[in-house]
Amino acid sequence: MSLMQTHYLPHVQQTRARLETDPAVRTLLSPDITPALMERFLIEWSARGAYMTEPVDGWIRGAGERCIALGQEKVGRQLITHAKHEAGHHLMTIQDAQVLVSGWNRRHAATLDADALVAQAPTQAMREYRQVHEEAITGDLPLGQAAIEYEVGYLAVVLVPRILARVRAVLGQGTLDTLTFLREHAEVDVGHTALNERMMEELLRTHPEEGPRLAAVGTRGLDCYLRFLDDCLGAAREGVGTRAAAA
Repeated sequence: MSLMQTHYLPHVQQTRARLETDPAVRTLLSPDITPALMERFLIEWSARGAYMTEPVDGWIRGAGERCIALGQEKVGRQLITHAKHEAGHHLMTIQDAQVLVSGWNRRHAATLDADALVAQAPTQAMREYRQVHEEAITGDLPLGQAAIEYEVGYLAVVLVPRILARVRAVLGQGTLDTLTFLREHAEVDVGHTALNERMMEELLRTHPEEGPRLAAVGTRGLDCYLRFLDDCLGAAREGVGTRAAAA
C-alpha cells in the first residue's frame, strides 16, 4: 500500500464525496436539466474559467522555484517542466466561450457579449481559488500546489466526463465538440494526476507527517472549485430566467 493511500487519501474523502452530493453537480447530471440551462451553464463555466486558468503555469513554476529554494531540487525541476505544458490554456476557455455565445445568440433573442462575460468580476470562490494557490507557493509546503492540482484533476477525470456525457445527451455532439478545454483536460489530466501523485509520494517517503497538511491544501482547492461550479450554475439560472422574462 502506498503512502498516498495511507497518509493522504483518508483526509480528502469527505470533500471528494461532494462530487456526488453537491446540489450543482446533481443538477448538471440530472436527466431533467433543460437544454437552455445546460447551454447557459457551459457559457458561464467557459467564460469564468479564464480567470481560474490563466495563472496556472505561473503557479506551477512558482511552486517549482520555491521547492528548489527549499532544497527540493528534483521535485522543483519536475514542476518547472510541467508548467510549460499549462501555458496559454486560458485562451482555450475564452475561445470556447466565444463559440458557445455565438451559438446562443443565433438561437435566442437575448444577445450575450462573450468579452463582457470573460471580464466580469470574480466571485468569492474564484478569488479564494487563486488565494489558496498563492498561499501554498509562498509557504513552507510549496508542494501543496501539486495537491490542489491533484484534487482538481480528480474532479476533471471523475466528474467532467459525466458532465460531458450529459452535454451530449442534452445538446448534441455539435455542442460537445466546441468544448475544447473541458474535453482535453478530461483526457490529459489523467497523466497530470499521475505526475502529482508521484511527487507527493516522494515527499511522503521522507516526511509522512505532511500527508494531512497536503490534503488540507488540496481539499481547499477542490472546495473552491465546487463552489465555483455552484456560482456558474447560479448565474446560468439567472440568465435563463432573464431570457424567459424577455420572451
